[in-house]
Amino acid sequence: MVQDSEELSLGQSTLGPRSLRSYAAFAVLLVLCLSYYVLPSDFPSTWTTTVRLFLKQEETNVSLNTAIPVEPWKPPEPYCVAYPQKYHFIINESEKCQKENPFVVLMIPVSPNNLEAREAVRSTWGTERLVGDKRVSVFFVLGLPTSEDKEKLQEDLLKESEKYHDLIQSNFWDSYNNLTIKTMVILEWLTVYCQNATFAMKVDSDIFLNVKNLIHLLLAAPKQNYMSGLVARGAVVLRNPNSKWYLPKTVYAPDFYPPYALGLGYVFSMDLPQKLVGAAQLIKPVYIEDVFLGLCMQHLRISLTDPPNGALFNVFPVIYNRCRYSQLIATTTHSLKDQVEFWKDLQRPGPYC
Repeated sequence: MVQDSEELSLGQSTLGPRSLRSYAAFAVLLVLCLSYYVLPSDFPSTWTTTVRLFLKQEETNVSLNTAIPVEPWKPPEPYCVAYPQKYHFIINESEKCQKENPFVVLMIPVSPNNLEAREAVRSTWGTERLVGDKRVSVFFVLGLPTSEDKEKLQEDLLKESEKYHDLIQSNFWDSYNNLTIKTMVILEWLTVYCQNATFAMKVDSDIFLNVKNLIHLLLAAPKQNYMSGLVARGAVVLRNPNSKWYLPKTVYAPDFYPPYALGLGYVFSMDLPQKLVGAAQLIKPVYIEDVFLGLCMQHLRISLTDPPNGALFNVFPVIYNRCRYSQLIATTTHSLKDQVEFWKDLQRPGPYC
């Protein structure tokens, strides 16, 4: 009897408090599982809810260490624009405008993988940071890369930002159909981070820009409710599904667009970004970004301003000669090579005309 008692006592001491806790935890977990999967109807609703939350929390904790691939957002149909929506800046230059105090800030939308275009601008008209006593700031605006090598590309963008400090990146997927989002992100950024500028210009990266002539135009421009560029008036809405700019009546019913400045490059006073962002919350967005701004201007009842000379902004490439390029503000070009060579030739000494 004494021996049996001693053996029992020895068995209990061998089991130990740690083993007892393990068995107790197992028993509790078993009860929880039975409560969730087997007997939910036999317990009050508050009890089963608590059990389910507990089990879901356990599942969540496990999955935190599992890499979940993130696919680019795809619109449910081709003309859907995910705006208004709260977007965040991944790469930002939040203090640069305040430090540089520009007269005009150039906002250049560009795709993440188009380093060649950014370098072309940086080596040409993007270097013209002071015209007379008027300072110019330059920023490239981009969204998230969507290519297969997007992780490597994002790393390269971070390095590029550290080198040049001229990138602004937001967390929308960068694509042609998201140009309206990119434009609105530009206006949001200007509203928050660059209110000290007098004017801003949205200008495409494949444009030849004569910065001196731009400044000359703006010196005589109104500082409120001003937007100018190559203004389209009475533009017909294209209903051919094969057109790059097709819009069905279900998206936009009228047959004609309101006046709008073509997206190659338009300039505006710095009171407009905040007004346009406000108007954009109330208007159904279309993927054609310059048309959308025209709709916002119409909502605001603010008229666009035609430039003093119709040849200042050109949607079709202008054949190069020094005289002609010394007089325009912006034109498309056939290639980045042309853009660089034309700018360099215009810088050489000697008369233009």
